[in-house]
Amino acid sequence: MAISLLDPFLRGLLACALPSSVVLLCLLVKVHWPKPIRTAARYVAAPFDAFITLAEAKAILHGETAAVSEAVGRSAGPPLWKTVVLAVLATTESLAWVGVGTYDIVHWTRSQGSVAISSIVFALVKVLPWLYATITPLTRPQATAPYDLFVLHLTFVATSTLIIGAQLFKLSAYDAPLPSWWIFALQVADLVAPLLSLGVVLSMPIALPINEEEKKEIGNSISPEDYTSLYGWVTFAWVGPLVWKGRKATLNEEDVWTISPTLKSQPLFEKYRAIRKSSTLRSLAVANSLDLILDCILSFVSSTCAYAGPFFLKRILDAITSPTPERRSFAFLFAALSFGAGLLKAESDLLHLWNDRRISTRLKSELMADIYEKALRRKDFSGVANKDESKQKDKEPTAKAQADVGKIVQLMSGDVEKISMMAVFLYNVYTAPFEIAIALVFLYQLLGWAAFTGVAVLVVSAPLNTFMSKLMIKYSTGLSAARDKRMSVMTELIQAIKFIKFFAWESQWIDRAMKARQEELSWLIKSFINMLMFRALFANVPALVSILSFLVYVAQGKELTVSTAFTAIALFDMLRMPLNLLPYFIVRLLETTVSFTRIDAFLAEPDVPDDVSSFKRATPGSSIPIDARLGAEEATFKWNENEEAKKKDSPADEQSSNGTAGSPFELSDINIVFPIGKLSVVTGPTASGKTALLMALLGEMTMIRGKLLLPKDPTQVDEHGLRNCISYAAQTPWLEQQSIKENILFGSPFDAERYEAVIEACALKPDLTMLEDGDQTEIGARGVSLSGGQKARVALARASYARTKTVLLDDPLAALDSHSARFVFEHLLQGPLMEDRTVVLVTHHVDLVLPAAYYLVRMLDGRIDTQGTTKELREKGVLSQIVVEETAKAQEEDQQADAAEGKDPEVEAVEGAKPANGAASEPTKVKKPRRLVEDETKAEGSVDWRIYRSYLAASSLLLWGGNFVFIILYQCFSIAEKYWIKIWGQHYAIASGARHAAAAAVARITNVVDIPSPDIYAFHHIFNSEVGRIGHSVGTGILSNITTLQASPSSWTLVQLPNAAEHPFFYIGIYAAIGMGAANVAVVDSVFQTIAGYRGGRILFGRLLKTVIHAPIRWFDTTPTGRILNRFSRDMQTIDSELPGSLRSSIAFLSAFIAAVLTVGIILPPFLLPALVIGLTYYLLTVGYLNTSRDLRRMESTTRSPIFSGFADMLDGITTVRAFSAERRFFNALHAKVDRTQTYFWFVWMLNRWLLVRFDSLGALSVFLTTIIALSGWIDVGMAGLTMTLSMTFTMSVYWTCRCVTQLEMDLNSVERVVEYCDLPSEPPLIIEGHRPPAFWPSNSDSDHFVMVENLEIAYSNELEPVLHDVSFKLAAREKIGLLGRTGSGKSTLAMSFLRFIDPRKGQIVVDGIDITTIGLQDLRSRITFIPQDAVLFSGTIRDNLDPFGEHTDDDCWDALRRVHLISESRYNSHRSSQASSREPSRPSSPTADTASDATPTSVTSATVVAEERVVITLETQVSSGGSNFSQGQRQLIALARALLRQSAMIIMDEATASVDFETDSKIQATIRNEFSSSLLLTIAHRIRTIIDYDRLLVLDAGRVAEFDTPINLLNKQSGIFKDMCLKSGTYQELYDSAGKKAAER
Repeated sequence: MAISLLDPFLRGLLACALPSSVVLLCLLVKVHWPKPIRTAARYVAAPFDAFITLAEAKAILHGETAAVSEAVGRSAGPPLWKTVVLAVLATTESLAWVGVGTYDIVHWTRSQGSVAISSIVFALVKVLPWLYATITPLTRPQATAPYDLFVLHLTFVATSTLIIGAQLFKLSAYDAPLPSWWIFALQVADLVAPLLSLGVVLSMPIALPINEEEKKEIGNSISPEDYTSLYGWVTFAWVGPLVWKGRKATLNEEDVWTISPTLKSQPLFEKYRAIRKSSTLRSLAVANSLDLILDCILSFVSSTCAYAGPFFLKRILDAITSPTPERRSFAFLFAALSFGAGLLKAESDLLHLWNDRRISTRLKSELMADIYEKALRRKDFSGVANKDESKQKDKEPTAKAQADVGKIVQLMSGDVEKISMMAVFLYNVYTAPFEIAIALVFLYQLLGWAAFTGVAVLVVSAPLNTFMSKLMIKYSTGLSAARDKRMSVMTELIQAIKFIKFFAWESQWIDRAMKARQEELSWLIKSFINMLMFRALFANVPALVSILSFLVYVAQGKELTVSTAFTAIALFDMLRMPLNLLPYFIVRLLETTVSFTRIDAFLAEPDVPDDVSSFKRATPGSSIPIDARLGAEEATFKWNENEEAKKKDSPADEQSSNGTAGSPFELSDINIVFPIGKLSVVTGPTASGKTALLMALLGEMTMIRGKLLLPKDPTQVDEHGLRNCISYAAQTPWLEQQSIKENILFGSPFDAERYEAVIEACALKPDLTMLEDGDQTEIGARGVSLSGGQKARVALARASYARTKTVLLDDPLAALDSHSARFVFEHLLQGPLMEDRTVVLVTHHVDLVLPAAYYLVRMLDGRIDTQGTTKELREKGVLSQIVVEETAKAQEEDQQADAAEGKDPEVEAVEGAKPANGAASEPTKVKKPRRLVEDETKAEGSVDWRIYRSYLAASSLLLWGGNFVFIILYQCFSIAEKYWIKIWGQHYAIASGARHAAAAAVARITNVVDIPSPDIYAFHHIFNSEVGRIGHSVGTGILSNITTLQASPSSWTLVQLPNAAEHPFFYIGIYAAIGMGAANVAVVDSVFQTIAGYRGGRILFGRLLKTVIHAPIRWFDTTPTGRILNRFSRDMQTIDSELPGSLRSSIAFLSAFIAAVLTVGIILPPFLLPALVIGLTYYLLTVGYLNTSRDLRRMESTTRSPIFSGFADMLDGITTVRAFSAERRFFNALHAKVDRTQTYFWFVWMLNRWLLVRFDSLGALSVFLTTIIALSGWIDVGMAGLTMTLSMTFTMSVYWTCRCVTQLEMDLNSVERVVEYCDLPSEPPLIIEGHRPPAFWPSNSDSDHFVMVENLEIAYSNELEPVLHDVSFKLAAREKIGLLGRTGSGKSTLAMSFLRFIDPRKGQIVVDGIDITTIGLQDLRSRITFIPQDAVLFSGTIRDNLDPFGEHTDDDCWDALRRVHLISESRYNSHRSSQASSREPSRPSSPTADTASDATPTSVTSATVVAEERVVITLETQVSSGGSNFSQGQRQLIALARALLRQSAMIIMDEATASVDFETDSKIQATIRNEFSSSLLLTIAHRIRTIIDYDRLLVLDAGRVAEFDTPINLLNKQSGIFKDMCLKSGTYQELYDSAGKKAAER
C-alpha cells in the first residue's frame, strides 16, 4: 500500500475523491427528496437519531417546545472574523486550484500531452469541495461548530499531508528531487490553509446558551460540557477547571457544576416513557440505540489501533534489518503511522468510553425513575403477609412475589447499579471476539497452522464455561434474594428499635439479622467459589493455548527462534485479555438478565385503577362538567393481595389444620353517594370497616364488583375556588421529615391568610407559640418531635389547607383531647374552611359532631348497616340509639387523647392549654428545638490511614500479606517464562550471537516488570479501554530489542543444557511448567483475596450491626432510616464484592510501578532524566485527579442516601400521597435527588476520561520520540528499543497505579462510612459479669421496699437542667401504682429511668435490693416488662410475635390470646378440645388469603345481617411487617398478650390500651388486675377511672414528688392536684365511691 501511494495518480485521485465524497454526502443529506424516500430514510436512520437533544432537554425542563431552544442556535451567528477567515481561505484555495488547472491545461496544450490529463481533472475537481467550503459559511453562517466543514477540512489535511509526505519520502528513499519550489510551496500552502480553517472550526462552540444569564453561569454553576469549543470537547479540556479547583482545595457541593440537561432525570424519563416497550431491556436498547452504535464503531477502531503498534513496529524492524535509505525511510513512515494510530486510539477510547458512561448514567436515571413511578402507581401491598418462609426455603428464588420496601430499595440500588455497570462494559462482549480474531491472524503469520491448535483448548473449555455460567446465574439470583431478605430484616429492625430495646431483644435480633446475613454470605461463598473456578479457567486456558501452539510448532521440526517466540508471546499476552474478559462479561451479561427479570416483575405488578393515580388518569376536556360525587354503587371491596401467589397455592396449602379455609375481610354491598358540599359522618364499632371504607373510596382496596365514584381531577375548579380532588388525614398520621409549615402546605402555594386560619382552626397556635422555631420546627424521623395529638392536628391542617372539594378524615378527633376536639369541631368542621366541601369524617364523637352533620353512615361487619340524613334517621328513631352506642367509645377516646396530649380534662382547668412534646422535658424552660436530622457528613482529604487499618484488621493482615507474596511470585514466574524463552532460543545450534544477545537483553529488561493479571471479578470496571494496551507495550519493547545488532553472547546460563533443536520437548516441558505455574499462582492469589474479602465483610457487618443496635435511642430519632440502611445495603455490597479486588489490584500495580522505577535506575540510568520529566507531568495530572475524584465520590455517597430514605418514607405514606394527587410533586423531588447524586457520579468519570486521553497521548508520544531517536542514529537501535520499552512500562505502571489507587479510595469510602457508624456512642453494657442478678430477680416477695428510689436526679445531658429533682419513694411488691402528672412533670422520664434509657445524675434506683445501674441492660430490661403506647408487630406469625424466641408453649400462647380477648372462650375451648371453631370478632384489616391458609374458619348466621364467613386468628396467622394487616386495636391486643406471657415481677404500662374500644378495654383492665396480681404494676395513668382502684397513686409536679398516697386519702385531702383532677372530671362522686370501695376491701 505504501508503494502504491507513491504513484502520483493514486495520490491525486485520493486528494480529490475524498473531499468530493464528503461534499457529495453533505449535499445528498440536504436535498429535499420525495416523501417516500424521506420516509424510508427516516425509518433507516431512526436508530441513529439522538435520544434527546440539548434543546429538547431544556424544553422539557422549562415546559417549552424544543423549537424555541433550537431557534437560538439558528438565529445567532458566528463572530464576523471567523466567517471571513473561513471564506477567504476557502476562496484562496479555490482560486489557486483553478489557477493550477488552467496552468496545466495551457501547459498541456503547448507541450502536446506532456502533462497528464488526470492532473488537470484532479485540479479542477478539487475546486468543487473548496467552493463548498467557501459558500457554506457565507450562506449558512452558524455560531456553533459546522461539522460538515470540520470533516471536510480534516480530509484536506489528510490528503495534503499524504502528498507532501510522499514527496519527502521519495527524496529520502530514492534521492528524487522535490518539485519546483513554487509547486512545493503551493502544496505546503494547501496543507496550511485547511489547518488554519480547522483551527477556526475547533474554536467554535458545540452549543449556545439560551440567554445572557445562562452564558454568565457557564463554568460557574453550569457545566461547560455542552457549550465548550469543539477543541475543548475533543481534548476534554473543559474538565480542566474542575480538576485544578479540586487540586487546590476540598470541593464542596457549590463548587461542582450542574449536570447537562441531556443527562437530567426528568427529560430522560419523559423521553423514555414515550418509547417504552414491552420489556425494560427493549426499552433501554431503543432509547440508547445511537450511543450503542457509536460505541460499537469506536470500540472496533480502538481495538484495531491497539494492534497497530506491533504491526507497524514489526515492519520497522523488517525495514531496518539491512539498512538502506529506502528501508530507513519506510521505518520513519511506519513510526509516524504508529504514532498516529496511538493518538487515534486515545481519541477513540475517549469517545467510546464517554458514550459508555453516558449510557450508564442515562440507564440509571431512567430505571430509578421508572421504579419510583411504578411505586407511585402500584397497589399497596404493605399489609400482605408472606407465607412462612420455611416453606419456600428449598425452592428456587423467584422475583414474582410482591416486592416489599427492602426489595424495592434493593432494586433501585443493587439491580439498577448492576445494569448500569454492565452497560459500561458491554463493548467487551463484541470487541473481544474481534481482538481474538486479529491476534490469531497475526499468530498464524508467525507460527502457521500451529497457532490454531490452541483453538482446540477454547472448544474443550466451552462446555465447562457454559456450566459455570449457568451456576453464576443461579447464584446471582440466590444472592439477590438473600440480600432482599436481609434488608427486609434490617428495615424491620431499625424501624422497631425502640420496642426491641424495651424488651431487651437486641441479642436475639442480632442473631436474626446475622442469620439472614449468613444466608447471604453462603450465596456469596458459592458465587466466590464459582468465580474462582472461572479464574482458574481464564488463567489456564491462555497458557495452554500458547503451550500447545509452541508444542505443535516445534513438533513440525521448526526452530522457535527468539524473535518468533517473543513476538508470539506478545501476541498471546494480548490474546489473554479478551480470552479472559469474553466469558467473564458473558457471565456478567447473563447475570444482568436476572436484574432485568426482577425489575420487569416489579413493573408488572398490578396498579391502582386509572382514576386513582394522577399519573394514569386521563385529562378530561374542559367541556366535561364537574362530577364531584364520592361514593360507590353496588360495590364489593377486598384488601389487596398477591393474586399470582394465590393462584399458585396448592389446595393443600389453602387448607388449615382441620381441613377448612378462612376468607379475607371484605366490604360488601357498598352502595352510597355522599352528599356534595356537606359533612357526612361514618361511625361504627371497632373493626367494623370504617377505615376500610375510606380506603375503598380512595381506590386503595381491590374492587371485586361495582362502580367507584372518585372525584380526582385537579384541573377542574368550582365556583368556590375548590379543585375537584381529595385531601385526606389518615388515622395514623404520616408526616414528612420537614418543618411543620412544609408539612401543612404539602406542595400547595402559600396563602398567608388561609394558612393562619388553618393554624387557628386546628388548635396548633398554642403549640407553635411554645416552640421557639414555631412552624419552622423540624419534624423528625417517624414524627418523634411531636406528640400523637400534635401529629394528628398537623395532618388535619394539611388536609384542611389544600383547596380540595372533598376531604376525608379518618378519626382525627380520637387523638385529640376533649378540649381540642371541641375546638376543632367548632372552628374547623363548622368554620368557613369547610364550607361547600364534601367532608367524610370517621369518628365515634357522634354527639359532638351531630349538630353539623348532614349525613350519617354506620358500619357493621364490613357492611353499611345504616345510612341516611340525620333528619331522616332522627325521624326513624335510629339516630338516638347510634349516639348512645358511640358515646362510650367517644368518651374513652377523649380520655386517652387527653392523656396522650398531656391534657387531662381534669388538669386542663388547672394548668390551661399546655402543649405536649412527647416525653417529659425540662419543666421550667422550653429550649429552642435544634435541627433533628442533620445533613450527612463527609470526610475531607485522602482516606485516613485509620480506615485502611480498620479494613486490613477486619480482613486479616496475614491474608493480605499472603496475597502480596503471591503477587510477587506471579511476577517471578512471568520473568522466568521470558527468560526461559531466551535460553530456549539461545540453545539452538544455529543461533547467532546477535540473536543470543537480543534474547538476553529482552529477558533482562523487557519483562522485568510484568503487568499482573487483573482481578476480573471485583474490578472489571478498572479494565475497560486498556484491554490491548498492555500487550501493545510489551510487544513494542520486544520487537524493538530483537533488532539489537551489536551484542556479545550471553554467559548467564549456569548449567549445560541440551541442544534445543535435538531436544525441543525438554524446553517446551519447562515452559509449560512455568506457564501453568504462573496461571495457578494467580488463582491462589485470588483465593487469598477472596478469603480476606469474605472475612472483612463478615466482621465489619457484625461490628456495624452490633454498634448500631446498641446506639442510644436518641440517635435513631435524629438519623433517617434510609441513611442507616444505606450502610447495610450499598456500602456493605461494595465491601463484600468490590473492595477486595480493588485493594489487590492496587498492591499489584503499585509493586509493578516500584519495579519499573528500580529497573530504570539500575539498568538504564540515562533514562532517569526523561522519566523524571514524565513523572513530574504525571504527578501534576494525578494529584488533581485524585483529590477531585475523591471529593466527588464522597459527595456522591452522601447524596445517594436521601434517595432511598425518601423512597422508603414515600412508600410508607403512599396512600396519603395518592389521596392528595401529589405523585407528580414527589416524582419531581426524586428527579432533583437523582440529578444531585448523578452530577457527582458523572464528573467522577469525566475526570477519568480527562486523565485517560492525556496518559494515552503521552504514552504514544514517548514511544514515537524513542523510535525517532533510534532511527536518527544518535544511539543504536537496541538501546533505543530498550528505552522505549522502559518508558512505556513506566508510563503504564504510573497510569494503572493512579487508576487503582483512585478506585481503592472510592471503595474505601464505603468502609469510611461503615466505620463512622462503628464508632457511635453506645448504651451501657448488656451484661456486666460479676454483677449479674440472681435468676429469680426481681422476686415476687412481700417486701415493702421492693423498689426504692432515693434522691433521684435525672438530666438528658450534662449541659441541661435536671428533669427530675430529688425524687424519693418506696414501692412494695405486688402493689398497683398509678403515676400521674401534668405535662412536663417528668412521669415518662421516671418510667424510662427504670429501664436505664437515662442514667441518674444523682441518687439511685434499687429494685429488689439491687441498684439497677450496677447490672447490665440485658439483665435489667429482660426482667422488667414495659408495655408501650404504640404496639409494634414483626413479620412472621402470631406465635412469633407472642413468643419470638420459643420460651413458652403453644397452650400458654393460646391462653394469652384468650386473656386479651383476641379469641373467645368458645374458640379457646374448641382449640383445647380439637373441636369445630366458633365465631370470632370481626375486623376490618384482616390477614390475607395467604394467612387464611393456616387459619381455622367459622361461619355464622345473624338475624340481622347476611351470613358471612369470618376470618379467625390462630397462632399460625401471618403478620406482615409492622402488623399492617391488623387494625390498631388488634395490634395493641397482641402486644398486651405478649406482655402477659412474660410474667415479670415488675410491669410498667404506658397507654397500653389506647386503641381498644371501651367494652374490650373493660375486659382488659379486669385481666390486668387479675393476671398481674403477683407483679408490681406501675401505670403511667391517663384515665383516672382505670387507676382509681390502685393501691397508691404517685403524682409528680415539676419533676418532684407532689403527692403519694392511696386514692381515698388523696381524695380526702382538703386540696391537692389529684383531687382537683377528680373534681374537674365531672365524675367525682363515681370516682370517690370506687376509691372508697377499694379502701373498704383492704
